[in-house]
Amino acid sequence: MPSMTAGMWQSGPIGLSSRWKQRERDTATLDSTTQRAAKTRKSIGARRNPASQEAILTAAQEVLAEVGYGRFSIEAVARRAHAGKPTIYRWWPSRAALLLDVYQRQKRDGGGAVPGTLEDDLSDFLRGLLRFWREGEAGAIFRGIIAEAQGDAKAQAALAAYNEERRQAFCTMIDRRKTNGEVRPEVAPTVLWEVVMGFAWRRLLTGELEIRDKDIAAFTRLLSIGYATLE
Repeated sequence: MPSMTAGMWQSGPIGLSSRWKQRERDTATLDSTTQRAAKTRKSIGARRNPASQEAILTAAQEVLAEVGYGRFSIEAVARRAHAGKPTIYRWWPSRAALLLDVYQRQKRDGGGAVPGTLEDDLSDFLRGLLRFWREGEAGAIFRGIIAEAQGDAKAQAALAAYNEERRQAFCTMIDRRKTNGEVRPEVAPTVLWEVVMGFAWRRLLTGELEIRDKDIAAFTRLLSIGYATLE
């Protein structure tokens, strides 16, 4: 009767060899799948290929929905999208940068609204933003990015770039209102931006996204006392 030790030595190398061969076959299959997908989404260098970008963002949104913010990874997105990690990192230098694009992708189109007074527009903006954060995954995504940015330089840079883009758009709008005579010339648009976003971010970070319309109206009315031109 063969000894157990002999059996272990006899089966061990064979089993190990078999496992390595299976790993090689799995790797070859994954590489082949990625290559086939890449043929339909050819790289165009640093510029984003629209088909590849859509596939990666869709995969990122699906991975996020399945595993949540904490377990979200570029590796999982690459596998799901059949894309190379270098491609993803070339277009999105950090996890936070990719998640910010997923976040923006979920925003509803607010076009077509008829402009009103600045006070009304600020009320509509805050009402819509808090609703957007409250419904679906958007609030959790943005709250997670803010938290990650506290200890990660790349996340901080991605968040700063996003905020700067939004700040510039807001300030341009305020400058137009100055030209129309609705906002006093000495009002600093950046300060108004800080006040409005401070109101919104505090509610996001403390989970107080439910708010009555009359409370938003009271806040924007108080702001208007500080920026509106005297009649």
